[in-house]
Amino acid sequence: MSGKTFYAAGLDAGSERIRLVVCVLEDGRLRLVGRGEAPSAGWVKSRIADQAAVTGSILTALREAEAAAGVSLESVVVGMGGQTGRGANCRGVLELGHPREITQQDVNRVTDRARRVQLQEDRMVLQLFPQDFVVDHHPGHRDPRRMVASQLEVNVHLITCSVQEHSCLLGAVHQAHLSVEETVFEPLAACYAAVLPEDRREGIAVVDIGAQSTGLVVYYGDSLQLASTLPLCGDHFTRDVASGLRIGYEEALLLKLQYGSAVSAYTAENSLVEVSGAGSRDHREAPRRLLNRILEARAQELFEYVYRELARVGMERALIGGVVLTGGGANLADLCDVAERELNCPARKGLAIGMRNWPEESDDPAWTTAAGLAMYSARLKVHGERERQAAGLLGRILK
Repeated sequence: MSGKTFYAAGLDAGSERIRLVVCVLEDGRLRLVGRGEAPSAGWVKSRIADQAAVTGSILTALREAEAAAGVSLESVVVGMGGQTGRGANCRGVLELGHPREITQQDVNRVTDRARRVQLQEDRMVLQLFPQDFVVDHHPGHRDPRRMVASQLEVNVHLITCSVQEHSCLLGAVHQAHLSVEETVFEPLAACYAAVLPEDRREGIAVVDIGAQSTGLVVYYGDSLQLASTLPLCGDHFTRDVASGLRIGYEEALLLKLQYGSAVSAYTAENSLVEVSGAGSRDHREAPRRLLNRILEARAQELFEYVYRELARVGMERALIGGVVLTGGGANLADLCDVAERELNCPARKGLAIGMRNWPEESDDPAWTTAAGLAMYSARLKVHGERERQAAGLLGRILK
């Protein structure tokens, strides 16, 4: 790989903001060379309603990132979020016929069988993650190659999404003159950027709180245990404030960001905020504690959903590594305190780690997914180059 320059780019096409990160791979490490951000248009309830509008938003972010990086991008890794993403455990079985050594081809075949599940209409497999292999009915193997057996099984976690939504997103990216290297479930990309591999082994959950969707992934012992989408998102917090204080949506969003807290007990009784009624120019004062009670109630509900998802896979008491909050919704003050209280484990905001020249203003959970997608792109390029080099060496040997 020496002498070659590899650019890696990740596109987080959110329903509120479009974020694009461009990096260059140098000496085995990523260095940020450009980033772009633009308001997002064309989304309704986490679904693409106007593909051309989404393309326009992507182009705006793309121009900013390319100008900063001084390169013309050709391809990106794209994040797939929204309400349609979900995971499920599946199993594949391969009869080897007689006891023999397990090869990489056998691993590929049994994994491919696990992928061939009967999906509902408008569903597709987005990603597949092996959990463990069962060799002659003995479970718990991470790498069965070179073992001798007559039967091989694999347990995997499949992440599926809507075919239509996936096609619409890819169409919007293609219309922006970019090819798509791969699509990645957004909470996984956030986990890739904010959580070290050794921390995943201890049991960790990543909650990616977006404007119109919230995703959850759970790791334990190097394997993905759960991927799901929750029915609450940042938009619910804002609309609760708008309804409770009888103000407009934009003003509610501003109040949430500037004065909001997920723990009302931290707010003084006599603290007030100035608001104006929806469609009115008359200003009035409202108790800041009321604002935060509204936010606290919704935060509790969010982590009750998280707890139920954890309990579904027996992980409610196994998060030694804690819970990591990413996405723009994670910026709500004191949200980590509610997560710790409801889930009974440590909680922190998830920031991108391990990237050179990462600016201080991007130390924000909202940028974590885009950073993780760029890291994923770099990994794909490194693996692709290694395979090309190996194929070239084999060709020279066989000449």
